[in-house]
Amino acid sequence: MPWRASRDPYRVWVAEVLLQQTRVAQAVPFFERLVGRFPTVQRLAAARPADVLKAWQGAGYYARARRLHRAARRIVAERGGRLPSTVEELERLPGVGPYTARAVAAIAFGAPVLPLDANVLRVAARWTCDRRDTGRAAVRRDLATALQRWIPPGESGAFVEGVMELGETVCLPRAPRCDRCPVARTCRARQELVDPGALPRRPGRRPRPHVRGAVVAVQRGDRWLVQRRALTGLLGGLWEFPGGKIEPGETAVSAARRELREETGLRATGLRPVDIVRHGYSHFTVELHVYRGRIVERPAPAPNRRWATLAEIARLPLPRATEKIVRALGRTAAPVRVRPRRGSTRRPGPRGSPERTRGARTAVPA
Repeated sequence: MPWRASRDPYRVWVAEVLLQQTRVAQAVPFFERLVGRFPTVQRLAAARPADVLKAWQGAGYYARARRLHRAARRIVAERGGRLPSTVEELERLPGVGPYTARAVAAIAFGAPVLPLDANVLRVAARWTCDRRDTGRAAVRRDLATALQRWIPPGESGAFVEGVMELGETVCLPRAPRCDRCPVARTCRARQELVDPGALPRRPGRRPRPHVRGAVVAVQRGDRWLVQRRALTGLLGGLWEFPGGKIEPGETAVSAARRELREETGLRATGLRPVDIVRHGYSHFTVELHVYRGRIVERPAPAPNRRWATLAEIARLPLPRATEKIVRALGRTAAPVRVRPRRGSTRRPGPRGSPERTRGARTAVPA
């Protein structure tokens, strides 16, 4: 894993923020992209928010990227670019909670503390054969205490990484590989249970809600209207096409017209279906009915709205679903045909000649 190459506190911190909601194998390319683009906390602090979001694109939970950026700016402004080394100081940084603070303190600075993520909790619950609900704070404290006693002096970072990796690769959520476990002989779940994988207790999962939405890609020339979401909340600061939820009893195309009008004040003609884009988030799934059309009036300028080509949109920080929409538009977008102005007396020349193009209408970016 690339963040194991050194104990550089900055690299450890970036990795742990990524790993808050991302599996190890999935986090590797995002980590390499982030530290390649921003190799020091100073470079991260000096970056534009849009560039940080673009480097983070695809990793999900974008609030992590925004908080990482704010924390980097605070570290540079208040601490000269040096990360704090104690749990208490680390927890004061934006986006750093008890787990991340303990992981960075243990791995980067050797503090004798134990971070509790899902992997560590699973190992601890099985090793002690604790049948209680690991969602309870008191149970989590007991499990941390049980493992913390075994941290070798001066080897906190290696111990913590070892327990994490044990849970990631051997002590799996289902069908643990007990025959490959280096501590199987002292694992009480292995000794006392027919199925060690029955621990820890897992509450039943509720099905994720499914949302149907309509998205409108309106076009002027070779440019498309996109807008930036509010900086807070789900997918904050990312760019997308206008659209929203299809209300009960509403058709997808009527929802597309309504959402365009409510969000931008614009009306579009000739709405045609492009694709149905499906995407899953952590707490819900979406099915987006995508339409394209042309506007019938000139829009008023807005600070969080712009007209851009598909290539320019692809360079903006985008949600995954919007990436899919851009690809779908690229497959279906036809070249824009221009017509001579009414009343023009120019004779049509050969295809591509100046007589064919001079005086034609062109799209002007907003």
